Amino acid sequence: MRSWRRGMKEMDLILGPFADSQLANLPPEMLERYEAMLNENDQDLYRWIVARLKGEPAGPETLSELLDVISANAFGRFAEDTEHFTNKPRKTQAD
Repeated sequence: MRSWRRGMKEMDLILGPFADSQLANLPPEMLERYEAMLNENDQDLYRWIVARLKGEPAGPETLSELLDVISANAFGRFAEDTEHFTNKPRKTQAD
């Protein structure tokens, strides 16, 4: 439930579906990091996750692998929906 009621709608939409679809498959050590990550500020988490979409490392090193997995999951859901999701960072748009 903590993944869906973050206080920042963007983080609800990123972490909620991730928790619903991926938490059961995470290894125990990554699940522990996920629990610790939930204590981070939403604005920081959002900035770190979006930066990873652009290929930029951001956030604590201890959360690096987890942030990569969350970012790939969040933005991978929209990759095939080019009709509705067209606001992609310039680094990922085809020229």
